[in-house]
Amino acid sequence: MIYRDFQDLKLSGLGMGAMRLPVIDGDDSRIDAAAAEEMVAYAMEHGVNYYDTAWGYHGGQSEIVMGNALKKYPRDKFYLATKFPGYDLTNFGKTEEIFEKQLEKCQVDHFDFYLFHNVCEMNIDAYLDDEKYGTYDYLIRQKKNGRIRHLGFSAHGKYDVIKRFLEAYGKDMEFCQLQLNYLDWTFQDAKAKVELLSEYGIPVWVMEPLRGGKLASLSDQNTQKLKELRPDEGTPAWAFRFLQSLPEVKVVLSGMSNMDQLKANIHTYEEDKPLNEEEMKTLLGVADSMLEKKTLPCTACHYCVSHCPQGLDIPALLELYNEHCFTEGGFIAPMALASYEEDKKPSACIGCRSCEAVCPQQIKISEAMADFAEKLAM
Repeated sequence: MIYRDFQDLKLSGLGMGAMRLPVIDGDDSRIDAAAAEEMVAYAMEHGVNYYDTAWGYHGGQSEIVMGNALKKYPRDKFYLATKFPGYDLTNFGKTEEIFEKQLEKCQVDHFDFYLFHNVCEMNIDAYLDDEKYGTYDYLIRQKKNGRIRHLGFSAHGKYDVIKRFLEAYGKDMEFCQLQLNYLDWTFQDAKAKVELLSEYGIPVWVMEPLRGGKLASLSDQNTQKLKELRPDEGTPAWAFRFLQSLPEVKVVLSGMSNMDQLKANIHTYEEDKPLNEEEMKTLLGVADSMLEKKTLPCTACHYCVSHCPQGLDIPALLELYNEHCFTEGGFIAPMALASYEEDKKPSACIGCRSCEAVCPQQIKISEAMADFAEKLAM
């Protein structure tokens, strides 16, 4: 197992994420506890020392199952991370209640790593309103009294949202968990986010290294391109080699659903094999080819905005539309749109096509807005 230095710790380069544990009969809230415990045992035996869970994973059952699995091991042999569930606005103001319950569910007296969960457009104002909710104040106090050893945050929000959070709390953040992979390097502007974190001296933890499984298998054409460079490297391993090439990355979390996935990923992390210049260029080219087929070519020139009688931020909406279409649903677009006024959402488009008359890319914007609105309503 590869280990990365973080302060005075050595963290396994591969961490076990507990968001996609094996389940019974396809029911996400019914974790196959025996199978999950077997996976934890294998991970521990093979050097994985970082385990990441959260309040809402598996309908609230993930913390319980991980607590039961990890209590079999000495407390100083693993690092446990969980998060304040800020993705649900009704949780603000309940930080102490939730934190105490999390300790109980995980059967520990402290968390090695604790995160402000999912900083995004929807909740940034609530996270920053410490006078009203006291989330930051409470977590800082728990860090001072040793019940949180290291404090950080995870983020699915855009660059500007992350910057706002850092401007307020950056001095106290020790790490940041980002959706980071070779597809999102440009698609979600992850490169710029990593650079922003570097300015604050904050190392990166990675979530969604395989983009929810989309990078686990590629088209025959793209697979062949990679095989020509590394004949013995499996397709999923390329995603991890990309991350091994980024010095800012310390821990890569993979939400593995079965023992085969766990064994394959642990095997990959037996060696540190970062990409060379040619390999990196080829892999990013593969990402570009994947996006070209499924996304609209908006360049965010904003010509359309000045011609929209509804005052819609069309480039921002098209960016979310591209995300929603590529992911074939998912939570990111609906989550971001939750911060929009009703008259600024895709459904507010009146189909006048004034925007299309000035679009250099000749995008059928009105059709995209109608399709987006329909997808969101499903």
